[in-house]
Amino acid sequence: MAPSDAASEGAGRGRAARRGTRKVVKRLTGPIRRTRLPAGRVLEPWSGADAGRPAHPQEMNMSHDASRRAFIGLGAAAAGEILLARSALAAVAKTKPCVVVWSEGTAPKDVFPDDINGMIVAGLKQDLPGWEVVKAGLDDPEQGLPDDLLAACDVLVWWGHKKHGKVADALVDKIEKRVKEEGMGFIALHSAHFAKPNKRLMNDKCSWGKYVCDSTTLKVTVTDPGHPICKGLPKEFSFVHLERYSEPYAVPEPQSVPLQGVHTLKDGKEDASRVGLCWQIGKGKFFYFQAGHETSPVYADPNVRKIMANAVLWAAPAK
Repeated sequence: MAPSDAASEGAGRGRAARRGTRKVVKRLTGPIRRTRLPAGRVLEPWSGADAGRPAHPQEMNMSHDASRRAFIGLGAAAAGEILLARSALAAVAKTKPCVVVWSEGTAPKDVFPDDINGMIVAGLKQDLPGWEVVKAGLDDPEQGLPDDLLAACDVLVWWGHKKHGKVADALVDKIEKRVKEEGMGFIALHSAHFAKPNKRLMNDKCSWGKYVCDSTTLKVTVTDPGHPICKGLPKEFSFVHLERYSEPYAVPEPQSVPLQGVHTLKDGKEDASRVGLCWQIGKGKFFYFQAGHETSPVYADPNVRKIMANAVLWAAPAK
């Protein structure tokens, strides 16, 4: 179904449902009887929880009881219409697959003016036409992942560093369920190896042997050219990267490691480690990308952008 057809169908269902809502409200509240007050008499303010609330203009033509019923009825109808509108929007949105890019918001503004998730979102919007690409963050309402957005999300990309502990355990529970039981893809980036959702899904320590800011560049080698995440990548490529993670990485054995890396250090030495690792976690696919330290704009690199887009396509559940 074309998006315009889905929108029309969703809008039609919304109008029909609103008419039904109004009928239900009318049955619950009864007919509104308009009465004219005797000359010189004014409508007394309510003495209950709404005392002191400015009167709606229509209340000046209604009896006390009728006014209360009308107010309650209008509130119920408005709430119903809001829910119906959100449902209609969700129906239209799900004509597209959805990727949500989440970040805690601690990256330096001089490197990432719109934060790390903003840079990744900008790339994905260009590289994944036909996808709904959503930016979300820790400081957003409901920590950026309200239930309706999480339910619509096909792939969740996660970057975190200093605020892992701020993420609510209840949200982690929901993410775990979406991945394991419902097939949502999950992509963890760099220091998100210690993020709560990453550790929950890995069920391991998720620690590296060393974390040292003594690197100058990272050379990435494609070890599995046939893997979907490696599509369109050169055999080798390098970019500036100032922090290295050294093996061992305390996680379950990955099902594939399509990307290996070698950090060149300031003293000229080299340190090899795995850069791209893949797992199947329940019904969901999981990809960890080691690069992405916040001191350099790694996610603007053309090859890293290609990895991000390919990883989203790979991790997305089959339709």
